[in-house]
Amino acid sequence: MMDRLRESRWVYVLCSIILALLFWMYVRVTVDPTDTQTIRNVRVVTTGTSVLTSQGLTVAEVSDETVDLRVEAPSSVITNLLRYRDDIYVTLDVSRCTLGENRVTLSQPTWPTNFNTDDVVVLERNPSSITVTVEELYTSTFNVEFQLNGQVAEGYQMGVPAIEPATVTVSGPVEEVSRVSRVVAVLNNENLSEQYTGDLPLTLLDSEGNPLTDLSVTLSAQTAYVVVPVVVEREVELVVNFLPGGGATTDDITYSIEPSTITVSGSEEDMASLTQLSIGSVNLSQVVGTNTFTFPISLDPSLENVSGETTATVTVTVEGLDTAVFEVDNISLTEPPAGYRADAVTQTRQVTVRGRAEDLANIDASQLRIVADVSNITSTGQISVPARVYLDAAGSVGVIGEYTVVVEVSRR
Repeated sequence: MMDRLRESRWVYVLCSIILALLFWMYVRVTVDPTDTQTIRNVRVVTTGTSVLTSQGLTVAEVSDETVDLRVEAPSSVITNLLRYRDDIYVTLDVSRCTLGENRVTLSQPTWPTNFNTDDVVVLERNPSSITVTVEELYTSTFNVEFQLNGQVAEGYQMGVPAIEPATVTVSGPVEEVSRVSRVVAVLNNENLSEQYTGDLPLTLLDSEGNPLTDLSVTLSAQTAYVVVPVVVEREVELVVNFLPGGGATTDDITYSIEPSTITVSGSEEDMASLTQLSIGSVNLSQVVGTNTFTFPISLDPSLENVSGETTATVTVTVEGLDTAVFEVDNISLTEPPAGYRADAVTQTRQVTVRGRAEDLANIDASQLRIVADVSNITSTGQISVPARVYLDAAGSVGVIGEYTVVVEVSRR
């Protein structure tokens, strides 16, 4: 009895398995039936180009860039294939191609990785092979230029960009490479107001400056590391320091500076306190009537003279003062160097004093004295040496002009 029960149980188990298999086959065939579908415009991915490059060759043309695949698979799988068609591609291996035209058979498709494609059968590839034209590799080297698509913010100036690498090599078919005129690193910024540092993509341009986006070429670098300095730019006033002298002060003059301003650029820190630039001093004792002086325009090395002017002209006119000429005979000499003797040859000198008329009326020649400087003489004979005129009177009047005295120098 027990044996019959055991046999019956195994019969039930076997029947259950058979029924499950039959049900699975029914579901597979009926619920998810096999279907066929053509997936069009599947992209062709070329590999093996580095092998050609090592042989001095390059792919000049590929007859087809897409293929159509006719596949057989369960309906659910086909649905997913169509949904993820952008992830499907066919590999074109050109590593064994030679110079000229080559007919290359396409590999099996690469399917998306997000679902099971074991049941996919490729019935047809159209085309099944592709013609690959191989030419000798042509290279040309270009300087990498910087290009700003936009503008520098108002009050700022862009300095000279630093670019690494400075050059890039473009390789490919001679007809393709010959179309390239320039290689630029492009920065898109509508209002550049600070230094830029970073990697920028390289763009190929034709002779008219238009981007070339359809070339079958390779670049030795796809990006360039670019540093673009941006500095503050400002108009700075030029000023002159006037030293009172010859009876004249700043209240007695009119003057002009040409140019009156220059444009200076530098970092914000260096430009923060620069509101005007002094170019030098004018001693008013050297100004008689109207005089013109030329001064160099010098800047700290951290700053740049954007305007480019290297000198400024200062025109000074003394107005509203009178002059009087005095015959001065009070002439003395400084101590000469050891071993020399100096005697004044000039006995009198006319000296011009400037000031207001009422003040000049109170000046006498006895208040003037001339001191000739012989402290640096190194030769003998009659020599003209510089002399300084002293006026022992009120500061509202002063001596103008430059004076010399002739002296006789001899050895002791």
